[in-house]
Amino acid sequence: MVATKDGGVGVGAGAGEVMVTKSSPSPFLLKTYMLVDDPATDSVVSWNSDGTGFVVWQPAEFARDLLPTLFKHSNFSSFVRQLNTYGFRKVATSRWEFSNDRFHKGRKEVLCQIRRRKSWANKVQPVTQTVKECDEDQRSLSTNSLSSGYNTLVDENHKLKKENQVLCSELWGMKKKCKELIDLVDMYTSTSSNKEEEDDQRPKLFGVRLEVHGDKERKRKRIEEVSESARRILLSVNANK
Repeated sequence: MVATKDGGVGVGAGAGEVMVTKSSPSPFLLKTYMLVDDPATDSVVSWNSDGTGFVVWQPAEFARDLLPTLFKHSNFSSFVRQLNTYGFRKVATSRWEFSNDRFHKGRKEVLCQIRRRKSWANKVQPVTQTVKECDEDQRSLSTNSLSSGYNTLVDENHKLKKENQVLCSELWGMKKKCKELIDLVDMYTSTSSNKEEEDDQRPKLFGVRLEVHGDKERKRKRIEEVSESARRILLSVNANK
């Protein structure tokens, strides 16, 4: 019996060796499979449509809420680095979708065939840097989007406040004009009545003026004069809008 480089066990027989496949997958692969396969977390991470890979739909929630439940950290970039060392590939540019030929839905038994690639030591750094940059870009876009939405709401609120002030000012002006109109009509009616009473030379019977020819015509003219004054005031109000 001899130990192999990948952690398996071999039986030595001179120049030839019979390789025995490692029977259990690494804890990282098992934990990752558990997170992806759990239906309760499908809104955050789930299998892709054909089960040949998985998608992290919400990287921030995945790192904050799910990673600490099985791993000793909440660093999404560190998780991606681990995936890279086990041969996972990022297969989509618009989302965090990863694939490995031996990481499929319903095939947990083949996880033990996935090996950690220690020879990638010199390649991990640029890959990690790219992942970090992508992660930072997504956070930046998310922050900028929220900031832009907030600024738009603030500007809209200021605009509505100004419009409300203008409407309140116009309403106050209309009320003032209406009051002036009512006061003018009352004053004109009172003045006209007093003047007519003074100028009225009609005879009285028991303190009541007797109606003579032409009274109806005078009343009609007085009503027309009051209506004309009111019309002029209303035209002035409309002109100031």
